[in-house]
Amino acid sequence: MDLYLFLKAVILGLVEGATEFIPVSSTGHLILFQDWLNFEGKKEFAFAIFIQLGAILAVVWVYREKIWEVLRTWKTPQSKRLIINIIAASIPAAVIGLPTNEWVEENFSGPFTVALALVVGGVAILVIEHYFRRPTVESVDDIPLGKALWVGVFQVLAMLWPGISRSGATIMGGLGIGLSRKAATEFSFFMAIPAMLGASLVKMGKIMDVATAADVPVFATGFIVAFISALVVIRGLLSYVSRNDFKPFAWYRIALGILLLAWYWNNPTGA
Repeated sequence: MDLYLFLKAVILGLVEGATEFIPVSSTGHLILFQDWLNFEGKKEFAFAIFIQLGAILAVVWVYREKIWEVLRTWKTPQSKRLIINIIAASIPAAVIGLPTNEWVEENFSGPFTVALALVVGGVAILVIEHYFRRPTVESVDDIPLGKALWVGVFQVLAMLWPGISRSGATIMGGLGIGLSRKAATEFSFFMAIPAMLGASLVKMGKIMDVATAADVPVFATGFIVAFISALVVIRGLLSYVSRNDFKPFAWYRIALGILLLAWYWNNPTGA
């Protein structure tokens, strides 16, 4: 048993669960940590995709009652609106994001480009927070179809540039078009289910042959850690957004991005 390998699985599971649903970019952090831990390759890529499923399961678990209620009462106007909004918001990702995903990963998934995205995304958060005014939509159940579609467009931005942050783009994009902090955050959570699940299944289908039965304990460890840490973060974020803004996340992104840009500029190989 390679204890160091299990330690890597725990670290990456924590990184995934802790960063997936806050506006700091889980993909960017995973790319950086995999680089630092020398955990790169086809099998390691499969692991990173697999642990995302743990984070998705955390959202489903937290909102299990809401999800069941919507499915059970799908014919009512309120439930029907949320279902249609999630579908509409997922269309840009399916039409633009998924077909370009492989090309983006090959050309824009390096640590340097991720570091730059962290800075750009941090500045964007500060700008949106500066101009944020009283929201026109308070509840996730009341989001108009047009605004839901716009949030889906913002999600594509994160898919085209790893490090921008899917949750950051959707939450801050939602704020920019008039959603309340709670509505934008919850809609981002609901959007994550089809977006992340679809992307993960598509990628897993291409790389399933690289994992063996011997990898199951390591994959399972990362999955469980990602699930538990995501549960904690989701509940904490909902409490946080009811009383605070997102500026601390912006300053964190900018500071980390600048440090990384300086590091990789002077050490282009990461050495």
